Amino acid sequence: MPTNDDRRAHGELVADVLAVLWEAGRPLTAQEVKGALGRPLARTTVATILSRLHGGGKLVRTRPGRSFAYEPVADAAGLAAGRMRRELDREGDRSLVLRRFVSSLSADDEAVLRQVLSEAECSE
Repeated sequence: MPTNDDRRAHGELVADVLAVLWEAGRPLTAQEVKGALGRPLARTTVATILSRLHGGGKLVRTRPGRSFAYEPVADAAGLAAGRMRRELDREGDRSLVLRRFVSSLSADDEAVLRQVLSEAECSE
């Protein structure tokens, strides 16, 4: 059974794979991602992670040659926003969750949120 350290290491590897893809700015194959990671990993390990991220809707893939090439659907901020939205969707009292979230923000973050909401209101 995987330990917490194993899960953390896997989570860090997934995050590193995504970071490589974001930084590249173009589709990469598993071999290219493996090379960019600079760790002693099997290509199949990287290919499995890429395939699972694709299956989860986080990556799109093309087949320019013999191998698939992958690129992210969203940037890091977009993925974080999606996680926040999914968490909100799990709760019954959305209003309470949003109130608690806003009350936990720093003054700077609250100012950014107010600005974003104001801009969204103006664009409607």
